[in-house]
Amino acid sequence: MRQSLNSVAASISAVLASLGGASAGEWAFDGEIAGEVRYFPQSAQFPGQFDDWQPSGTLQADLRWKSDDGKHQIVVVPFGRLDAQDDNRTHADLREGYYRYVSDSDWTLLIGAAKVFWGTVESRHLVDVINQTDGVEDIDEEDKLGQPMVKLSLLKDWGQLDLFVLPGFRTRTFPGPEGRLRFALPIDTDNPIFERNARRGAVDYAARYSNFFGNWDVGVSAFHGTSREPRFTIAPTGAALLPVYDRITQGSLDVQYTAGAWLWKGEAIVRGGQGQTFFAGVAGFEYTVYQIFNKPWDLGLLAEYLYDGRDDGFVVETFGLTSAAPFTAFQNDVFTGARLAFNDTQDTSMLAGVSVDADDSSLS
Repeated sequence: MRQSLNSVAASISAVLASLGGASAGEWAFDGEIAGEVRYFPQSAQFPGQFDDWQPSGTLQADLRWKSDDGKHQIVVVPFGRLDAQDDNRTHADLREGYYRYVSDSDWTLLIGAAKVFWGTVESRHLVDVINQTDGVEDIDEEDKLGQPMVKLSLLKDWGQLDLFVLPGFRTRTFPGPEGRLRFALPIDTDNPIFERNARRGAVDYAARYSNFFGNWDVGVSAFHGTSREPRFTIAPTGAALLPVYDRITQGSLDVQYTAGAWLWKGEAIVRGGQGQTFFAGVAGFEYTVYQIFNKPWDLGLLAEYLYDGRDDGFVVETFGLTSAAPFTAFQNDVFTGARLAFNDTQDTSMLAGVSVDADDSSLS
């Protein structure tokens, strides 16, 4: 066994040495072990849900290698969570695991699983469509699963162009029947439905152009593939919801204008493939108050308006009754919030906010 491990280690060292030249390059390792406890003071609302406490723990490692000339990079970021109450929340994922080549000229190539973020606003990331949401982690949709990809980036005087080939679609994770933060019916993630030319093994494609023009940062993106945002239908047994994934085409724009302490932000999309083609957008600002209380702390004040024109009606498909488009709670809403940045070595910050429905004044 030890001899086999030594052989594997020697093989890896030989490969890295061939990539990086005579030296083995530069290694960096980081990791995080964390504990979390959720407490629900109210009794469970639906059958099968737990009461009171939900303890869990996470482990994430971050292994990076770079050749001496900087042309070759390897990144491996595994993640795992163990949850005492919700079996679906006990899971592992390769957040990132890729090889990246940086050319001497103006292009880079990435192959493997990675995370890509697009967007500018805080309340809702409409244009961020590359990675699937890890829905068991939190309800804010900020946590993402690693997405297999081939990414070619061109860095030119006229801006940056990123081209993506995305094999291996990943379905969204959801809390299990024991979970508290779920719908009345649990979601059966083992039996997803792929509709309208969508399928688990389909290849997706995306492209993005980004550049800055004076105080403006601009991004224009296009995506064609299986939507990361599912619809739902009731299972034949009537005891669960089944996620329905569609093939969509989406164009998007995100902008940010910087004017001193003011950041003016906006995101907009046009999407086809889920009911009627619809438009959605978010626009607003962030104003920063620097060094509050004579501390190195910065306070950002946020305000955004959210609109979504998707079809909220129902249709009858071959598999049953379902919504024409995925459900959203942000069709006509106003978001206000605040971000406190401590500006320490850990980059600690706190963000809090609330959305108010402009139609019925409900909060979310």
